[in-house]
Amino acid sequence: MMHTDVDIALRPEEAFEDQLVCAAACSKAGFRDDDVRQHAVIKRSIDARGKKVLYRLRVRLSAKDEDIFPVHPFDFPSVENAPEVHIIGFGPAGMFAAMELILHGYKPVVFERGSDVRQRRRDLKAINRDHVVNPESNYCFGEGGAGTYSDGKLYTRSHKRGNIARILDNLVHHGAPSDIRVDAHPHIGTNKLPKVVQNIRETILQCGGEIHFDTRVDSLEVQGNTYRGLRTQDGTFYKSSAVILATGHSARDVFQMLYKSGIAIEEKPFALGVRIEHPQEIINKVQYGCDYGHPQLPAASYALATQVKGKGVFSFCMCPGGFIVPAATAPGEIVVNGMSPSRRDGKFANSGFVVSVEPEDWKSYTKHGPLAALQFQADVEQKAWTSAGKSMKAPAQRMVDFVDKRVSSELNDTSYIPGLTSTDLHEVLPAFIAQRIREACLVFAKKMPSYYTNEANLVGVESRTSSPVRIPRDPAHLQHPDVQGLFPCGEGAGYAGGIVSAAMDGERCARAVVAMVGGSKHNAI
Repeated sequence: MMHTDVDIALRPEEAFEDQLVCAAACSKAGFRDDDVRQHAVIKRSIDARGKKVLYRLRVRLSAKDEDIFPVHPFDFPSVENAPEVHIIGFGPAGMFAAMELILHGYKPVVFERGSDVRQRRRDLKAINRDHVVNPESNYCFGEGGAGTYSDGKLYTRSHKRGNIARILDNLVHHGAPSDIRVDAHPHIGTNKLPKVVQNIRETILQCGGEIHFDTRVDSLEVQGNTYRGLRTQDGTFYKSSAVILATGHSARDVFQMLYKSGIAIEEKPFALGVRIEHPQEIINKVQYGCDYGHPQLPAASYALATQVKGKGVFSFCMCPGGFIVPAATAPGEIVVNGMSPSRRDGKFANSGFVVSVEPEDWKSYTKHGPLAALQFQADVEQKAWTSAGKSMKAPAQRMVDFVDKRVSSELNDTSYIPGLTSTDLHEVLPAFIAQRIREACLVFAKKMPSYYTNEANLVGVESRTSSPVRIPRDPAHLQHPDVQGLFPCGEGAGYAGGIVSAAMDGERCARAVVAMVGGSKHNAI
């Protein structure tokens, strides 16, 4: 035989015993143990639907001494003297665009408004401890983008957008744990991501690329309908024939810059609501049942969705064993997000709990043109700030109290470091959102017993689920329809949602740039 893939199911105490895994796979395939020279688990997931929790494994068996689970090779050439391509933003889309350009023999010149990961830690400490937001460097802006400090979830359904395995292999190449190649819902962890990001930075610099931190781009220079370069906040002009715009979903000034420059942008649906935080023990018990507490089971997660009065209401970015963080990008607003360390061993589970926001919901904002959805989003964040006493303390309400429209006399313990303030969230959230969250609480209670409890806090507001603006592009060439050489990219442009899909979009845009400017200078891997 060459190799054979076999699906098996094992109890948690068996699933990590290599000999047991091989024996079970051989038995399922009808092979003798001595027929198999190599075996490897190539996919692993947890099935908690039955009375007993199982690990479902896909095992590859081979009778030959061969590499049966190969990793994509990465051989980054020197591009120090190669043609330059601009990249604005150094989040997942920008990072992977830069590496793809190098593989094709082009020099990426990256402009990142925020700081490197070391300085970002100081900026995040100032938010949590002193309630001071640096509008240039925070949980959303800086090296690695929002992904660096938002957990490192790598699950995506975007299988048609690119090579997911290649993205994961590249992350492993730069120091991510190899388990991300196997787990059905891979995750790196906010404690490990900064090192991976730094390693990617070193690859780009060692190959001759440039990365300009603490450098905000204030304008794009366009002659006729062609990109010619960009100008930074200190007035410096940088010339190039192509730019990949990968600034993320929170760079509001970029959207405003494009709008004022007459470069077309569009309003886009998004979602808005709260973070819900339970004790992790509650989620473990309801998800794992009698296997709750098994040492080979990680902190349990969940995914919930329903329709309420014609709108989707759903959990988003669920963080088992994680914590809630202040993700505001400017003073005078409250935005919350969630993340988990690699071990997911915190006391709390948190998740976004959000409602779809559609064009009919921002009708009163039409005077803002294509920035209408963005302004709707910003107003809710500013209202949350005011309701919390104009500090980074987030407005919060216990779950049952919220449904009963009762201000909580006290709040539960929380992972949110700046702290919470008891508020009637109906005064913070738009009425159509608050009403649907109330109804969804009762729907989800039927799907997950114990989910509906006053031991859970609702914390406002979760508003940066995706970009409220889309920057249009030609689907064939990925360029803006009005500006040759401008390649809108990633989550902020409206073409991705999460680390892996943004990374794949970064690669696609890099290849589109190569096609525009004259072909590959090296053989791409």
